[in-house]
Amino acid sequence: MSFRGKIDPFDFTAGKRLGNYYVKKKSSPDWFEGAVSPDRSQQRISQPVTDSLVSQGSKVVWLVLLVLGLSLLAGRVFYLQFFEGPSWRAIAEGNRVRILDINPQRGLVYDRNSNLLVKNVPSFSLAVVPVDLPKESAERQVIIDRLIQQFNLVGPEVKQKIESQPLYSYQPVIIKENLSYEEAVLVKIENKLYPGVVLLVDSTRQYLVSKEVPSFSHLLGYLGKITEDELPQYLVSGYSINDKVGKTGLESTYEETLKGEKGKEQIEVNAKGETKEVLAYQEPVAGNNLVLAIDTELQKYAEASLSRVLQSTGKKRGAVIILDPRNGEIISLVSLPAFDNNSFALGVSQEDFSQLLSDENKPLFNRAVTGEYPSGSTFKLIVSAAALQEKLINQNTSFNSVGGIAVDRWFFPDWKAGGHGWTNVTKAIAESVNTFFYTIGGGYNGFEGLGVARIKDYAEKFGLNKKLGVDLPNEAAGFLPSKEWKEKTKNERWYIGDTYNMAIGQGDVLVTPLQIAAWTSVFANGGILYRPHLVKSILDPDSNLIKEIGPQVLNQNFIDPENIEIVKKGLRQAVLSGSARALGGLPIDVGAKTGTAQWSSKDANHAWITTIAPYQNPEVVVTVLVEEGGEGSSVALPVAVDVLNWWAQNRYLNR
Repeated sequence: MSFRGKIDPFDFTAGKRLGNYYVKKKSSPDWFEGAVSPDRSQQRISQPVTDSLVSQGSKVVWLVLLVLGLSLLAGRVFYLQFFEGPSWRAIAEGNRVRILDINPQRGLVYDRNSNLLVKNVPSFSLAVVPVDLPKESAERQVIIDRLIQQFNLVGPEVKQKIESQPLYSYQPVIIKENLSYEEAVLVKIENKLYPGVVLLVDSTRQYLVSKEVPSFSHLLGYLGKITEDELPQYLVSGYSINDKVGKTGLESTYEETLKGEKGKEQIEVNAKGETKEVLAYQEPVAGNNLVLAIDTELQKYAEASLSRVLQSTGKKRGAVIILDPRNGEIISLVSLPAFDNNSFALGVSQEDFSQLLSDENKPLFNRAVTGEYPSGSTFKLIVSAAALQEKLINQNTSFNSVGGIAVDRWFFPDWKAGGHGWTNVTKAIAESVNTFFYTIGGGYNGFEGLGVARIKDYAEKFGLNKKLGVDLPNEAAGFLPSKEWKEKTKNERWYIGDTYNMAIGQGDVLVTPLQIAAWTSVFANGGILYRPHLVKSILDPDSNLIKEIGPQVLNQNFIDPENIEIVKKGLRQAVLSGSARALGGLPIDVGAKTGTAQWSSKDANHAWITTIAPYQNPEVVVTVLVEEGGEGSSVALPVAVDVLNWWAQNRYLNR
């Protein structure tokens, strides 16, 4: 019999009598509708009281333990939520959302005539993202072995690169650069099959003229990977481990100008590290462009001319510098032998790099700015100007050259047997008369010479014994000896013969080809020493002018104009009747000074010539060095003749 519909069971708070029937509470475990207890009509239904199986004390202990456990659990939850919560949220978010760098386009490089010298071309790289690789080492090894096989890689090198970054790193590790198009497509296929394998799309440098004119490589330089030692300082500046930076040449000097600013891309990825959605994007800013003072055609011709002379004489090494004396702009800078910097842009092999390093002619060495050599007779221009400025001589002061001078048991010769006869400063420069410079440099027969201290002082005013500040790395300072230096270094006193040797550019005097070109320009422009520079201007990515690199004066007013003019006349006389007569056949008037520098008792002398053109209002200085070339008048001079003739015909006379 059922009471469904007559009694609301949710009103039952206890058993309730219904005639002879009692209904249990709904909450009772064995409750069911209409349950009855026959034969117990006079009883109240109640929970039977049973003895506890545990003592009252045990209940308290268990209760305390339960409360303590719950408290510890609640405390741990509170700590994780409020103290470590942000970091765990960041990690979780990092697994889903990543911020990637977008490399900017590096600035371009043009010559003075707007010819493009350096540009960017697309490049592809195979990389792996450590955090997206399988966590199990065996599974990771399967992927690594697959890549080694597919892309012909060296196993230990790949493993070393991957292990260089922690497994939680999001930074891609490049394991092969400059992929072909077919290899790039293969990477995209592998990317779908194997987690963590990615294709990076970037750009690399292409040096457009370096293959044909290798001497450009010394000027432009090349990019290279950041080394482990360099990494901390570059990371602070916003670079990443995969970035390349300028290592040599203008790429190094103007790294900050050329590199641009990175962009950012915020993406959402799936469990395989694949991009699902781009959440935010910040455009990269391209680097600024350089416009050089270099004349590409003149550079090409100067290199070819020097190469011909080297080949015809069996020599291997030399340099040519063409400088504008009016502002210090370098129009051409050649150093041979050279190399093709495109091989570095594509990643030079260790074998090829070792070969370049071991080459006895040092093709990576920029002789024009880093090479240090005895100056030979080109130094006589400085000694002449110093003696005139100190009023030890004037343009008419003469000394008789009879083949040399004797001091005690020592004899210091002229290069011409029997001497040059009576000689003033103009003739001394033109014919490179040693006796004249021995006398004005160190003194003789009662005539007070300049002495080593004053020679050194004036030489430093002309830019020697220090860097000129050209915008190329690794410029050498050269060297000027002194009494103190010799006593300290060689443990010898300074002799008069040391002063005589210094006065003619021999002994311990060392200069760079660039320094000779710079001091020659002082006589070409009337007395100003400018800082030599390659970059003419800086443009923004849209070719708008940012900065014009104007003349920077290093020194001036240290030689009177009339004394400059006297020395300049000596340069002209050398062409008319002296050691540079071969320059007389050019379509323009020029001035010149040859030099032959002794540096070894076994090897041939270095050959020098430095020139100004046109003579009346010089616009170029041409300085030539042929290492171990012998006489400057026979080896270096033909290069100057060739280059000046081309310049006159193609740049000066056809305006």
